[in-house]
Amino acid sequence: MEIDKIPQWILALEPEDIAFLKNFVLKSGSLKEIARLYEVSYPTVRLRLDKLIQKIELGDQKEEEPFTTFIKGLAVDSRIDLETAKLIIDKYKQEKRE
Repeated sequence: MEIDKIPQWILALEPEDIAFLKNFVLKSGSLKEIARLYEVSYPTVRLRLDKLIQKIELGDQKEEEPFTTFIKGLAVDSRIDLETAKLIIDKYKQEKRE
């Protein structure tokens, strides 16, 4: 595959996320097997997968403004809480309208 044809959502993933996806595919999508591989609990793997799904969905939103996507990404990565992300995005949209 040519580099310019790689979907944006893949390019937006961290190396750890890509490794997780690879292991997920190699283990045929078995969260129990992934939990054993990473030596963590099933709920921990489920949470990791849910966050990865959010990252992929976020990377797929091409119509979003880059700043808004960046803030949402921080929330998905738990670098900021969801309420703070919403406040920042709302303030940004408000100032952009003015």
